Amino acid sequence: MANSRTVDQASSHVIEHESPQSGAFETSIWKDFQALIKVGIINSNLITAFTGLWLAFHFTGTSFFQNWDITLFTLLGTSLVIAGSCSLNNYIDRDIDHLMERTKTRPTVTGRFTAKHVLWIGLILTAAGTAVLALTTLMAAVIGLIGAFTYVVLYTMWSKRNYTINTVIGSISGAVPPLIGWAAVDANLHMVAWILFLIMFIWQPPHFLALAMKRCEEYRAAGIPMLPVVHGFEMTKRQIVLWVACLFPLPFYLYSLGTVFLVLATLLNIGWLYLGIKGYKSKDDIKWSTTMFVYSLNYLTILFVSMIVATLF
Repeated sequence: MANSRTVDQASSHVIEHESPQSGAFETSIWKDFQALIKVGIINSNLITAFTGLWLAFHFTGTSFFQNWDITLFTLLGTSLVIAGSCSLNNYIDRDIDHLMERTKTRPTVTGRFTAKHVLWIGLILTAAGTAVLALTTLMAAVIGLIGAFTYVVLYTMWSKRNYTINTVIGSISGAVPPLIGWAAVDANLHMVAWILFLIMFIWQPPHFLALAMKRCEEYRAAGIPMLPVVHGFEMTKRQIVLWVACLFPLPFYLYSLGTVFLVLATLLNIGWLYLGIKGYKSKDDIKWSTTMFVYSLNYLTILFVSMIVATLF
């Protein structure tokens, strides 16, 4: 990578001039580690993984409380695999992250972590997470590895810098956590598990395309061929609306969760589609994309939490 030597030299400089006895230093190292493993991504994916796990317990008639060890291994293993994959993503992208505002403070850019250390952290965490998932079912471990491979190899190493379809390819990895959760309980994946996968897969393009519009010039500077960079905002808006529209039929495959859930999910879809269509007349595309991005985050949280709540009544 172009700046690997610079990163390693900067890291040596930091280590020589910072005292490991300093509380501020220790706090900073912990924050850098959290940035390296992308703790925010881990937390959001744990919501979907837990939902898959919970629904698997519910639909198979298995006791959640009598199988707390499965829950522990699933959440820990999933967290480790995601942390490892994100670390490897940082390792690979360290030559371009300094070009983007939102990534220029990553420890691989500032030099707080050497490239060699980041590579080993990524490999060890991914391997450890896979081993922990294997304590549930082999299927859960395999799905975890598929997600890691898709994110690191198919997305980060191959499509991200070459094709506008990179967002769709990356969506595969983001959609596997609910499958991992379900497979940890029942290796014979039920249709409900695949519906959760599809919801996550289809949710991600409009979510990340909205972010790509917001960060368009940063992606352009880094040479990342995101859709709004290559084809402009109008094409991106149309793609966002099409992806959101594809979400409409999916909640109806979860009819066993009840009428209240179906109504809520449909209202969420209508709200998102309405905002998307409004974008065609928006005079401030960046403001619109920010609204769409925020809505997508709330959409995901409300939808998956409501699935859990629906099983309690």
